[in-house]
This record gives sequence, structure tokens and C-alpha cells, in this order.
Amino acid sequence: MLNLYDYIFYFFAIVILGSSFVVVFSRNIVHSAFALLFTFFGVAGFYVLLSADFLAITQLLVYVGGILVLLLFGVMLTNNIVNVEIKSGTMQTLPASLIAALIAGLLCGIFYVSNWYLVPTTPELLNNTTAVAIGYAFITTWILPFEVASVVLLVAMIGAVIIARREKAPEVE
Repeated sequence: MLNLYDYIFYFFAIVILGSSFVVVFSRNIVHSAFALLFTFFGVAGFYVLLSADFLAITQLLVYVGGILVLLLFGVMLTNNIVNVEIKSGTMQTLPASLIAALIAGLLCGIFYVSNWYLVPTTPELLNNTTAVAIGYAFITTWILPFEVASVVLLVAMIGAVIIARREKAPEVE
């Protein structure tokens, strides 16, 4: 008997599969970008079902809020991009299909023979969210590596800006 979580899982699975199909096979890049939005939301829904709230919020903030918005602005601000059709040559279709079928069969076999461990959901377990655990670990155990990583990323970002803004030397004729 299917319960509500099963129906929600299948809903997100259908959304992800359908929208990823549109991303791959659409000839219009704007349609592909908007279908990617639904794919990202479906993956975030899977994270919510897995009680991985930190990953779900990160998925929404980084991928939907950052990468996809940047992609959409790039697509929309580029001249005449709406009428451009992307042609992807379909070479090696038979080997790719065979490899995809082999991997799908392997994953189904692994799924079938695996002994899945089900975690009971208790009120105590629901109160210990992953965001609380990650935040506590960042503030206590991993504060120094976290701060060092942030300084390294800041220096890398400043270096990338300097390299990108460096003017080319004049060519000698």
C-alpha cells in the first residue's frame, strides 16, 4: 500500500524525469533553461523527503537562486538568442544507448539486491536537523578550517577579478 510519501516521491520523480528530458532534447535554449528550473526544484524536493534540509536549502539558493538565474540572464540578454536553434549532432547513438541500458540495468540490480535500512522517524530525530548539526560543527570543531577556506576563496575571487580586468598589451606592428 502506498502512503503519502510514496506519492510525493513519484511526483518529484516524474517532474525531474520530464523536465530533464526537455532540458536535453529541446532545441530552444530558453525552454531548456526553464525546464532546468523544474529539475532543480524536484531535486530539492527529494532532499526534503530525505530530511536533508540543509541540502534542500543549498540546492535552492545555489542552483536555483544563483546558477539558473545567471544562466537565464545570460540567455535573455544575449541578442537574438530566442530564435537560435541548437543543433546537437547525434553521433554514436547505438553505443551510448547500450551503455545507458547497461548502467540502468546495473543500478536496478543493485537497487533490488540491496538491504535498505529504514530510519524510524521520531520527534527527537525530527528536531535534530542537518542544518543544526552542520552549524554546530562549523562553530565548534571546524571553525578554523572554515575561516581559512573563506579567506582562500576571497583571495581567489580577487585574483580572478584582477586577471579578468588586466588589459592586453598593445600589439607591435
